[in-house]
Amino acid sequence: MEAPARTPSAVRDSLRVARDRPRLGVLGIMQELYDEMLPGITERQDAYLRKLAGGLDEVVDAVVAAPARTRDDIEREVAELERQGVDGLLVVNLTYGPGLRLTRAAASTSLPICLANVQPEPEVTEAWDMADLTYNQGIHGIQDTANVLVRAGRHFHVVTDDWQSPSFAASVGTWARAAAAVSRWRRLKVAIFGGTMNGMGDIRVDVHTLQRDLGPMVDSLSTGDLARAAAAVEPDSVAALIALEDSLFEVDPLLSATEREDHARMQLGIEATLREGGYGAYSTHFGSIADDGRFARLPLAAASSLMAMGYGFAAEGDCLTAALGCAASDLIGDTQFTEMYAMDFAREAILMSHMGEGNWALARPDRPVRLIKRPLGIGGLEDPPTFLFQYAVGAATLATLFPVGERFRLVVCEGEILDTEELPSLEMPYGFFRPATGLRQANDAWLRAGGPHHQVLNYGHRLEEWRLFCDALAIELVAV
Repeated sequence: MEAPARTPSAVRDSLRVARDRPRLGVLGIMQELYDEMLPGITERQDAYLRKLAGGLDEVVDAVVAAPARTRDDIEREVAELERQGVDGLLVVNLTYGPGLRLTRAAASTSLPICLANVQPEPEVTEAWDMADLTYNQGIHGIQDTANVLVRAGRHFHVVTDDWQSPSFAASVGTWARAAAAVSRWRRLKVAIFGGTMNGMGDIRVDVHTLQRDLGPMVDSLSTGDLARAAAAVEPDSVAALIALEDSLFEVDPLLSATEREDHARMQLGIEATLREGGYGAYSTHFGSIADDGRFARLPLAAASSLMAMGYGFAAEGDCLTAALGCAASDLIGDTQFTEMYAMDFAREAILMSHMGEGNWALARPDRPVRLIKRPLGIGGLEDPPTFLFQYAVGAATLATLFPVGERFRLVVCEGEILDTEELPSLEMPYGFFRPATGLRQANDAWLRAGGPHHQVLNYGHRLEEWRLFCDALAIELVAV
Protein backbone atom coordinates (compact mmCIF):
# COMPACT_ATOMS: atom_id res chain seq x y z
CA MET A 1 0.00 0.00 0.00
CA GLU A 2 1.32 3.47 -0.88
CA ALA A 3 1.96 5.92 1.94
CA PRO A 4 -0.74 8.54 2.44
CA ALA A 5 -0.25 11.63 0.31
CA ARG A 6 -0.63 13.91 3.35
CA THR A 7 -0.07 13.53 7.06
CA PRO A 8 -2.77 14.37 9.60
CA SER A 9 -0.73 17.28 10.94
CA ALA A 10 -0.52 18.80 7.45
CA VAL A 11 -4.26 19.47 7.30
CA ARG A 12 -5.23 19.61 10.97
CA ASP A 13 -5.27 23.40 11.19
CA SER A 14 -7.66 23.69 8.27
CA LEU A 15 -10.07 21.27 9.96
CA ARG A 16 -9.98 22.72 13.46
CA VAL A 17 -12.73 24.79 14.99
CA ALA A 18 -11.61 28.44 14.85
CA ARG A 19 -10.30 29.73 18.19
CA ASP A 20 -9.42 33.39 18.51
CA ARG A 21 -6.39 34.66 20.38
CA PRO A 22 -7.06 35.83 23.93
CA ARG A 23 -8.60 39.31 23.94
CA LEU A 24 -7.42 41.23 26.98
CA GLY A 25 -8.85 44.43 28.46
CA VAL A 26 -6.13 46.68 29.95
CA LEU A 27 -7.35 49.04 32.67
CA GLY A 28 -5.02 51.77 33.98
CA ILE A 29 -5.94 53.29 37.36
CA MET A 30 -4.74 56.59 38.87
CA GLN A 31 -6.44 59.59 40.54
CA GLU A 32 -7.08 63.29 39.92
CA LEU A 33 -4.92 64.33 42.89
CA TYR A 34 -1.75 64.43 40.77
CA ASP A 35 -3.06 66.46 37.81
CA GLU A 36 -2.52 69.84 39.45
CA MET A 37 0.81 68.80 40.95
CA LEU A 38 2.16 67.35 37.67
CA PRO A 39 0.31 68.75 34.65
CA GLY A 40 0.25 66.22 31.83
CA ILE A 41 0.70 63.20 34.10
CA THR A 42 -2.45 61.53 32.82
CA GLU A 43 -1.29 61.73 29.20
CA ARG A 44 2.21 60.58 30.18
CA GLN A 45 0.99 57.53 32.08
CA ASP A 46 -1.51 56.71 29.34
CA ALA A 47 1.36 56.61 26.83
CA TYR A 48 3.27 54.25 29.16
CA LEU A 49 0.23 51.99 29.45
CA ARG A 50 -0.12 51.79 25.67
CA LYS A 51 3.56 50.86 25.31
CA LEU A 52 3.02 48.14 27.90
CA ALA A 53 0.01 46.81 25.97
CA GLY A 54 1.96 46.97 22.71
CA GLY A 55 4.61 44.73 24.24
CA LEU A 56 1.95 42.02 24.61
CA ASP A 57 1.11 41.94 20.89
CA GLU A 58 2.64 38.50 20.37
CA VAL A 59 0.49 36.83 23.02
CA VAL A 60 -2.84 38.73 23.18
CA ASP A 61 -5.08 41.19 21.41
CA ALA A 62 -5.09 44.09 23.89
CA VAL A 63 -7.93 46.60 24.23
CA VAL A 64 -6.65 49.59 26.22
CA ALA A 65 -9.14 51.60 28.25
CA ALA A 66 -8.79 55.32 28.90
CA PRO A 67 -7.04 56.13 32.21
CA ALA A 68 -9.57 55.70 35.03
CA ARG A 69 -9.26 58.22 37.87
CA THR A 70 -12.61 57.97 39.64
CA ARG A 71 -15.07 55.27 40.58
CA ASP A 72 -17.34 56.38 37.73
CA ASP A 73 -14.40 56.20 35.30
CA ILE A 74 -13.54 52.68 36.43
CA GLU A 75 -17.09 51.36 36.24
CA ARG A 76 -17.64 52.97 32.82
CA GLU A 77 -14.39 51.60 31.35
CA VAL A 78 -14.95 48.08 32.71
CA ALA A 79 -18.46 48.07 31.26
CA GLU A 80 -17.09 49.19 27.88
CA LEU A 81 -14.42 46.46 27.92
CA GLU A 82 -17.12 43.91 28.67
CA ARG A 83 -19.17 45.26 25.78
CA GLN A 84 -16.18 44.76 23.49
CA GLY A 85 -16.03 41.09 24.48
CA VAL A 86 -12.67 40.89 26.23
CA ASP A 87 -11.75 37.60 27.91
CA GLY A 88 -10.01 39.04 30.95
CA LEU A 89 -9.04 42.25 32.74
CA LEU A 90 -5.40 43.31 33.28
CA VAL A 91 -5.32 46.02 35.97
CA VAL A 92 -2.31 48.37 36.06
CA ASN A 93 -1.88 51.07 38.69
CA LEU A 94 -0.49 54.05 36.78
CA THR A 95 -0.01 55.88 40.09
CA TYR A 96 -1.46 55.28 43.50
CA GLY A 97 -5.23 54.96 43.23
CA PRO A 98 -7.59 54.22 46.15
CA GLY A 99 -8.62 50.58 45.90
CA LEU A 100 -12.21 51.12 47.03
CA ARG A 101 -12.96 52.81 43.72
CA LEU A 102 -12.62 49.43 42.00
CA THR A 103 -14.84 47.54 44.45
CA ARG A 104 -18.18 47.61 42.62
CA ALA A 105 -16.71 47.05 39.17
CA ALA A 106 -14.68 44.08 40.42
CA ALA A 107 -17.66 42.61 42.26
CA SER A 108 -20.03 42.93 39.32
CA THR A 109 -17.83 41.78 36.46
CA SER A 110 -17.45 38.09 35.64
CA LEU A 111 -14.16 38.76 33.85
CA PRO A 112 -11.06 37.04 35.29
CA ILE A 113 -8.76 39.68 36.82
CA CYS A 114 -4.96 39.91 36.80
CA LEU A 115 -3.09 42.59 38.73
CA ALA A 116 0.07 43.73 36.95
CA ASN A 117 2.48 44.89 39.66
CA VAL A 118 4.69 46.99 37.39
CA GLN A 119 6.06 50.52 37.02
CA PRO A 120 7.44 52.57 34.10
CA GLU A 121 11.12 52.41 35.15
CA PRO A 122 12.80 49.16 36.27
CA GLU A 123 15.25 50.76 38.75
CA VAL A 124 15.57 53.70 41.12
CA THR A 125 18.47 56.00 40.17
CA GLU A 126 20.17 59.11 41.57
CA ALA A 127 18.44 61.17 38.89
CA TRP A 128 14.97 60.48 40.31
CA ASP A 129 13.03 63.40 41.74
CA MET A 130 9.56 63.62 43.32
CA ALA A 131 7.94 63.51 39.88
CA ASP A 132 9.69 60.21 39.11
CA LEU A 133 8.53 58.82 42.43
CA THR A 134 4.96 59.73 41.55
CA TYR A 135 5.19 58.18 38.08
CA ASN A 136 6.57 54.94 39.56
CA GLN A 137 4.50 54.55 42.73
CA GLY A 138 2.04 51.95 41.43
CA ILE A 139 3.18 49.30 43.92
CA HIS A 140 1.26 50.69 46.88
CA GLY A 141 -1.76 51.35 44.69
CA ILE A 142 -1.82 47.72 43.58
CA GLN A 143 -1.46 46.65 47.23
CA ASP A 144 -4.53 48.72 48.12
CA THR A 145 -6.39 47.16 45.19
CA ALA A 146 -5.37 43.60 46.12
CA ASN A 147 -6.45 44.14 49.71
CA VAL A 148 -9.89 45.31 48.57
CA LEU A 149 -10.28 42.28 46.29
CA VAL A 150 -9.25 39.85 49.04
CA ARG A 151 -11.73 41.40 51.47
CA ALA A 152 -14.44 41.10 48.82
CA GLY A 153 -13.65 37.43 48.24
CA ARG A 154 -12.80 38.15 44.59
CA HIS A 155 -10.31 35.74 43.00
CA PHE A 156 -7.47 37.31 41.03
CA HIS A 157 -4.00 36.58 39.65
CA VAL A 158 -0.82 38.65 40.11
CA VAL A 159 2.23 39.21 37.90
CA THR A 160 5.15 41.18 39.40
CA ASP A 161 7.84 41.94 36.83
CA ASP A 162 9.63 44.49 34.67
CA TRP A 163 7.01 45.18 32.01
CA GLN A 164 9.69 45.37 29.31
CA SER A 165 11.09 41.90 30.00
CA PRO A 166 10.11 38.85 27.92
CA SER A 167 9.10 37.08 31.13
CA PHE A 168 6.33 39.63 31.74
CA ALA A 169 4.76 39.03 28.33
CA ALA A 170 5.11 35.27 28.79
CA SER A 171 3.42 35.34 32.20
CA VAL A 172 0.58 37.55 31.01
CA GLY A 173 0.15 35.38 27.92
CA THR A 174 -0.17 32.23 30.01
CA TRP A 175 -2.73 33.88 32.27
CA ALA A 176 -4.60 35.34 29.28
CA ARG A 177 -5.02 31.86 27.76
CA ALA A 178 -6.49 30.69 31.05
CA ALA A 179 -8.76 33.76 31.18
CA ALA A 180 -9.95 33.09 27.63
CA ALA A 181 -10.58 29.44 28.46
CA VAL A 182 -12.62 30.50 31.50
CA SER A 183 -14.63 33.16 29.64
CA ARG A 184 -15.41 30.82 26.75
CA TRP A 185 -16.21 27.94 29.11
CA ARG A 186 -18.83 30.08 30.81
CA ARG A 187 -20.58 30.32 27.42
CA LEU A 188 -20.07 26.66 26.43
CA LYS A 189 -22.93 24.44 25.34
CA VAL A 190 -22.56 20.66 25.63
CA ALA A 191 -24.77 18.24 23.68
CA ILE A 192 -25.56 14.80 25.10
CA PHE A 193 -27.00 12.38 22.54
CA GLY A 194 -29.18 9.91 24.41
CA GLY A 195 -28.59 9.29 28.09
CA THR A 196 -25.85 8.50 30.57
CA MET A 197 -24.61 4.99 31.24
CA ASN A 198 -26.63 3.49 34.09
CA GLY A 199 -24.67 2.91 37.29
CA MET A 200 -21.65 4.98 36.21
CA GLY A 201 -21.72 7.28 39.22
CA ASP A 202 -18.39 9.08 38.92
CA ILE A 203 -19.37 10.99 35.77
CA ARG A 204 -22.69 12.31 37.05
CA VAL A 205 -23.27 15.95 37.91
CA ASP A 206 -26.23 18.19 38.61
CA VAL A 207 -26.40 20.25 35.43
CA HIS A 208 -28.08 23.16 37.24
CA THR A 209 -25.13 23.41 39.64
CA LEU A 210 -22.67 23.07 36.77
CA GLN A 211 -24.20 25.95 34.86
CA ARG A 212 -24.68 28.15 37.94
CA ASP A 213 -21.18 27.69 39.36
CA LEU A 214 -18.99 27.18 36.28
CA GLY A 215 -21.01 28.14 33.22
CA PRO A 216 -21.29 25.19 30.78
CA MET A 217 -24.86 24.47 29.74
CA VAL A 218 -25.86 20.87 29.00
CA ASP A 219 -28.59 19.99 26.50
CA SER A 220 -29.97 16.48 26.14
CA LEU A 221 -30.58 15.71 22.47
CA SER A 222 -32.40 12.66 21.21
CA THR A 223 -30.65 10.03 19.14
CA GLY A 224 -33.35 10.84 16.60
CA ASP A 225 -31.68 14.23 16.09
CA LEU A 226 -28.52 12.39 15.12
CA ALA A 227 -30.34 9.94 12.87
CA ARG A 228 -32.08 12.74 10.98
CA ALA A 229 -28.90 14.80 10.68
CA ALA A 230 -26.98 11.82 9.30
CA ALA A 231 -29.73 11.05 6.78
CA ALA A 232 -29.67 14.67 5.56
CA VAL A 233 -25.97 14.67 4.67
CA GLU A 234 -25.38 15.19 0.96
CA PRO A 235 -23.61 12.41 -0.99
CA ASP A 236 -20.95 14.87 -2.17
CA SER A 237 -20.03 15.65 1.44
CA VAL A 238 -19.74 11.94 2.22
CA ALA A 239 -17.48 11.40 -0.81
CA ALA A 240 -15.31 14.39 0.16
CA LEU A 241 -14.77 13.09 3.71
CA ILE A 242 -13.88 9.62 2.44
CA ALA A 243 -11.40 11.12 -0.03
CA LEU A 244 -9.82 13.17 2.76
CA GLU A 245 -9.44 10.06 4.92
CA ASP A 246 -7.86 8.22 1.98
CA SER A 247 -5.26 10.99 1.72
CA LEU A 248 -4.47 11.11 5.43
CA PHE A 249 -4.59 7.57 6.75
CA GLU A 250 -3.81 3.98 5.99
CA VAL A 251 -7.28 2.61 5.27
CA ASP A 252 -8.02 -1.07 5.91
CA PRO A 253 -9.00 -2.69 2.57
CA LEU A 254 -11.46 -4.88 4.52
CA LEU A 255 -13.63 -1.83 5.16
CA SER A 256 -16.55 -1.90 2.75
CA ALA A 257 -17.93 1.13 0.93
CA THR A 258 -21.12 0.78 2.98
CA GLU A 259 -19.22 0.84 6.28
CA ARG A 260 -17.24 3.90 5.30
CA GLU A 261 -20.24 5.80 3.95
CA ASP A 262 -22.22 5.03 7.10
CA HIS A 263 -19.38 6.21 9.32
CA ALA A 264 -18.95 9.40 7.25
CA ARG A 265 -22.66 10.19 7.46
CA MET A 266 -22.62 9.82 11.24
CA GLN A 267 -19.59 12.07 11.61
CA LEU A 268 -20.98 14.75 9.33
CA GLY A 269 -24.39 14.50 11.00
CA ILE A 270 -22.90 15.02 14.46
CA GLU A 271 -20.77 17.91 13.20
CA ALA A 272 -23.76 19.61 11.58
CA THR A 273 -25.82 19.26 14.76
CA LEU A 274 -23.04 20.71 16.90
CA ARG A 275 -22.39 23.58 14.52
CA GLU A 276 -26.04 24.53 14.07
CA GLY A 277 -26.73 24.33 17.81
CA GLY A 278 -23.61 26.25 18.83
CA TYR A 279 -22.20 23.29 20.79
CA GLY A 280 -18.48 23.10 21.56
CA ALA A 281 -18.54 19.64 23.15
CA TYR A 282 -20.62 16.48 23.05
CA SER A 283 -21.02 12.95 24.33
CA THR A 284 -22.69 9.81 23.00
CA HIS A 285 -23.55 6.71 25.01
CA PHE A 286 -23.15 3.43 23.14
CA GLY A 287 -26.22 2.02 24.88
CA SER A 288 -28.45 4.83 23.61
CA ILE A 289 -27.09 4.49 20.06
CA ALA A 290 -27.55 0.71 20.10
CA ASP A 291 -31.05 0.81 21.59
CA ASP A 292 -32.31 3.38 19.11
CA GLY A 293 -32.69 0.82 16.34
CA ARG A 294 -31.81 3.14 13.44
CA PHE A 295 -28.01 2.86 13.63
CA ALA A 296 -25.87 0.09 12.17
CA ARG A 297 -22.73 0.88 14.17
CA LEU A 298 -21.24 3.16 16.83
CA PRO A 299 -19.68 6.52 15.79
CA LEU A 300 -16.22 5.80 17.17
CA ALA A 301 -14.18 7.15 14.26
CA ALA A 302 -16.42 10.21 14.22
CA ALA A 303 -15.40 11.04 17.80
CA SER A 304 -11.71 10.77 16.86
CA SER A 305 -12.00 13.21 13.96
CA LEU A 306 -14.23 15.65 15.83
CA MET A 307 -11.70 15.78 18.67
CA ALA A 308 -9.01 16.48 16.06
CA MET A 309 -11.17 19.37 14.87
CA GLY A 310 -11.21 20.81 18.40
CA TYR A 311 -14.57 19.66 19.78
CA GLY A 312 -14.65 18.40 23.34
CA PHE A 313 -15.72 14.76 23.63
CA ALA A 314 -16.37 12.13 26.27
CA ALA A 315 -18.09 8.78 26.12
CA GLU A 316 -21.07 7.31 28.01
CA GLY A 317 -22.93 10.60 28.38
CA ASP A 318 -20.16 12.22 30.43
CA CYS A 319 -20.93 15.93 30.06
CA LEU A 320 -18.28 17.04 32.57
CA THR A 321 -15.30 15.48 30.81
CA ALA A 322 -16.65 16.56 27.43
CA ALA A 323 -16.80 20.14 28.75
CA LEU A 324 -13.34 19.81 30.29
CA GLY A 325 -12.00 18.71 26.91
CA CYS A 326 -13.24 21.94 25.37
CA ALA A 327 -11.62 23.98 28.17
CA ALA A 328 -8.36 22.09 27.64
CA SER A 329 -8.42 22.86 23.92
CA ASP A 330 -8.77 26.58 24.68
CA LEU A 331 -6.24 26.53 27.51
CA ILE A 332 -3.56 24.27 26.03
CA GLY A 333 -4.35 22.95 22.55
CA ASP A 334 -4.99 19.51 21.07
CA THR A 335 -6.76 17.32 23.63
CA GLN A 336 -7.29 13.58 23.99
CA PHE A 337 -10.19 11.88 25.78
CA THR A 338 -8.87 8.81 27.54
CA GLU A 339 -9.01 6.61 30.61
CA MET A 340 -6.66 4.43 32.66
CA TYR A 341 -7.07 0.92 31.30
CA ALA A 342 -4.42 -1.15 33.09
CA MET A 343 -1.30 -0.74 35.22
CA ASP A 344 2.12 -1.90 34.04
CA PHE A 345 4.45 -2.21 37.01
CA ALA A 346 7.42 -3.20 34.84
CA ARG A 347 7.20 0.08 32.93
CA GLU A 348 6.02 2.07 36.00
CA ALA A 349 3.24 3.25 33.72
CA ILE A 350 -0.48 3.06 32.96
CA LEU A 351 -1.95 1.87 29.68
CA MET A 352 -4.22 4.71 28.52
CA SER A 353 -7.01 4.07 26.02
CA HIS A 354 -10.77 3.92 25.57
CA MET A 355 -13.26 1.87 23.59
CA GLY A 356 -12.03 3.31 20.29
CA GLU A 357 -12.27 7.10 20.53
CA GLY A 358 -8.93 8.91 20.36
CA ASN A 359 -7.70 12.19 18.90
CA TRP A 360 -5.55 11.25 15.89
CA ALA A 361 -4.02 14.75 15.93
CA LEU A 362 -2.03 13.47 18.94
CA ALA A 363 -0.74 10.31 17.24
CA ARG A 364 3.00 9.70 17.19
CA PRO A 365 4.23 10.99 13.83
CA ASP A 366 6.67 8.17 13.05
CA ARG A 367 3.98 5.48 12.80
CA PRO A 368 0.90 5.51 10.59
CA VAL A 369 -2.62 6.31 11.71
CA ARG A 370 -4.83 3.51 10.46
CA LEU A 371 -8.59 3.41 9.86
CA ILE A 372 -9.47 -0.23 10.47
CA LYS A 373 -12.36 -2.66 10.31
CA ARG A 374 -12.72 -3.60 13.92
CA PRO A 375 -15.05 -6.18 15.49
CA LEU A 376 -16.69 -4.86 18.66
CA GLY A 377 -19.24 -6.71 20.75
CA ILE A 378 -20.19 -3.71 22.89
CA GLY A 379 -23.54 -2.36 21.79
CA GLY A 380 -24.39 -5.44 19.72
CA LEU A 381 -24.11 -3.55 16.43
CA GLU A 382 -22.04 -4.08 13.29
CA ASP A 383 -18.27 -3.47 13.15
CA PRO A 384 -17.47 0.24 13.67
CA PRO A 385 -14.63 1.78 11.61
CA THR A 386 -12.02 2.77 14.20
CA PHE A 387 -8.82 4.79 14.14
CA LEU A 388 -5.82 2.88 15.45
CA PHE A 389 -2.63 4.68 16.53
CA GLN A 390 -0.23 5.15 19.41
CA TYR A 391 -0.12 8.35 21.42
CA ALA A 392 2.83 10.65 20.63
CA VAL A 393 5.86 10.31 22.92
CA GLY A 394 6.66 13.13 25.33
CA ALA A 395 5.75 15.04 28.49
CA ALA A 396 2.01 14.92 29.15
CA THR A 397 -0.63 15.86 31.71
CA LEU A 398 -3.87 14.15 32.75
CA ALA A 399 -6.78 16.11 34.24
CA THR A 400 -10.25 15.19 35.46
CA LEU A 401 -13.13 17.18 36.96
CA PHE A 402 -15.94 16.23 39.34
CA PRO A 403 -18.18 17.67 42.06
CA VAL A 404 -17.38 17.23 45.76
CA GLY A 405 -20.04 18.60 48.08
CA GLU A 406 -20.55 22.28 47.29
CA ARG A 407 -17.42 22.59 45.16
CA PHE A 408 -15.80 21.16 42.06
CA ARG A 409 -12.41 19.46 42.17
CA LEU A 410 -9.83 19.10 39.39
CA VAL A 411 -7.26 16.34 39.79
CA VAL A 412 -4.08 16.77 37.74
CA CYS A 413 -1.20 14.36 37.15
CA GLU A 414 1.93 15.27 35.19
CA GLY A 415 4.08 12.62 33.57
CA GLU A 416 5.14 11.34 30.16
CA ILE A 417 3.95 9.11 27.33
CA LEU A 418 6.58 6.41 26.83
CA ASP A 419 8.20 5.23 23.62
CA THR A 420 7.00 1.62 23.40
CA GLU A 421 6.59 -1.06 20.78
CA GLU A 422 3.19 -1.69 19.24
CA LEU A 423 0.68 -4.02 20.89
CA PRO A 424 -0.44 -5.99 17.82
CA SER A 425 -3.72 -7.26 19.27
CA LEU A 426 -4.94 -3.90 20.64
CA GLU A 427 -7.39 -2.29 18.21
CA MET A 428 -7.86 1.07 19.92
CA PRO A 429 -5.77 4.26 20.22
CA TYR A 430 -3.39 3.82 23.17
CA GLY A 431 -0.27 4.94 24.96
CA PHE A 432 1.67 4.25 28.17
CA PHE A 433 1.59 7.14 30.66
CA ARG A 434 4.27 7.20 33.39
CA PRO A 435 3.30 9.55 36.27
CA ALA A 436 6.10 11.87 37.38
CA THR A 437 5.44 10.96 41.03
CA GLY A 438 5.58 7.21 40.36
CA LEU A 439 2.94 4.64 39.49
CA ARG A 440 2.09 3.65 43.05
CA GLN A 441 2.13 7.10 44.61
CA ALA A 442 0.16 8.72 41.78
CA ASN A 443 -2.55 6.06 41.84
CA ASP A 444 -2.84 6.15 45.62
CA ALA A 445 -3.20 9.95 45.55
CA TRP A 446 -5.63 9.83 42.58
CA LEU A 447 -7.92 7.44 44.44
CA ARG A 448 -7.72 9.33 47.74
CA ALA A 449 -8.71 12.50 45.86
CA GLY A 450 -11.68 10.67 44.31
CA GLY A 451 -10.46 11.07 40.73
CA PRO A 452 -13.01 9.51 38.30
CA HIS A 453 -12.15 7.15 35.46
CA HIS A 454 -12.49 9.55 32.51
CA GLN A 455 -9.71 12.05 31.82
CA VAL A 456 -8.40 14.53 29.28
CA LEU A 457 -4.76 14.33 28.19
CA ASN A 458 -2.61 17.17 26.89
CA TYR A 459 1.05 17.31 25.96
CA GLY A 460 3.55 19.18 28.12
CA HIS A 461 3.57 19.63 31.87
CA ARG A 462 0.45 21.73 32.35
CA LEU A 463 -0.16 21.95 36.09
CA GLU A 464 0.37 25.71 36.16
CA GLU A 465 -2.09 26.34 33.33
CA TRP A 466 -4.70 24.27 35.12
CA ARG A 467 -3.93 26.13 38.38
CA LEU A 468 -4.68 29.47 36.73
CA PHE A 469 -7.91 28.04 35.29
CA CYS A 470 -9.00 26.73 38.69
CA ASP A 471 -8.09 29.93 40.50
CA ALA A 472 -10.38 31.96 38.25
CA LEU A 473 -13.33 29.60 38.81
CA ALA A 474 -12.78 28.75 42.50
CA ILE A 475 -12.25 25.09 41.57
CA GLU A 476 -10.20 23.08 44.06
CA LEU A 477 -7.04 21.70 42.41
CA VAL A 478 -5.36 18.51 43.61
CA ALA A 479 -1.99 17.58 42.06
CA VAL A 480 -1.02 13.91 42.37
